[in-house]
Amino acid sequence: MLNTAYPQPLHRYARVLSIAGSDSGGGAGIQADLKTFGALGCYGMTAITALTAQNTQGVSGIHAVPPDFLKAQLQAVIEDIGVDAVKIGMLHSPEIVRVVAWAIRHYRLEQVVLDPVMVATSGDRLIQSETIEVLQHELFPLVQVITPNLDEAALLLGRPIANAEALDEAAADLLALGARAVLLKGGHLEGDALVDVLAEQGQPWLHLRSTRIASRNVHGTGCTLSSAIAAHLALGLPLRQAVEQARRYIVSAIAAGAAVETGHGQGPLNHGFSPLPLQLITRPPSTTSV
Repeated sequence: MLNTAYPQPLHRYARVLSIAGSDSGGGAGIQADLKTFGALGCYGMTAITALTAQNTQGVSGIHAVPPDFLKAQLQAVIEDIGVDAVKIGMLHSPEIVRVVAWAIRHYRLEQVVLDPVMVATSGDRLIQSETIEVLQHELFPLVQVITPNLDEAALLLGRPIANAEALDEAAADLLALGARAVLLKGGHLEGDALVDVLAEQGQPWLHLRSTRIASRNVHGTGCTLSSAIAAHLALGLPLRQAVEQARRYIVSAIAAGAAVETGHGQGPLNHGFSPLPLQLITRPPSTTSV
């Protein structure tokens, strides 16, 4: 019950919920998401889908969270604190996917970023094969944008994406699978230039280019980028601008962490290279908690 001895607040934080797996090494997953939300001035919350025994060298174990407990986490967070944007990461089983799809429909969540996490930076497979089709049918039509890398796009499309010239065709085929918008990340291609493609249904496509930064510390870049997009959506930016701002953040975070040693494998980027204070949003009197 609300304690009326305190004045009614006129502001609230920009609230971002991460639905993802836990990375015990801290470079990806829930841990990377929370660091990113904080660095970009948002209030982060979590609903954990799985625990991983993981470090900079790879994944040695995955412990699944029961679907009912994932649902309990979602209900606890959304019904009390509410959310402005959602980032979805590792969903390892069909049952987990269906719980997340239920939450999006039930709570009418609109600003949702789906990072279809299927393969870790180390090459470890993080998703059951039968989950891929359920993910496509259940979630693609519900989310605002999906953010696959080339390995994940290859699994979704059933073919490799060999060069930058193939990005547009692959993005179009991912839209044809039911996605409303696709940010196809070309970072796994060879060469000094990085090219990502933002393809939206009914909108001009956006090609984002930057120079590759020499660094082995790129663990968790996909998680971080999708989290940064969700954070900027929560702060009020439209999708295209949110993607542009998120990409600027991750390029700077990679550069800031390139000379840092963390672990014996692929270390994380520097999530907190430019921390910002939590951003406050003016709260109209009629605003509900969701």
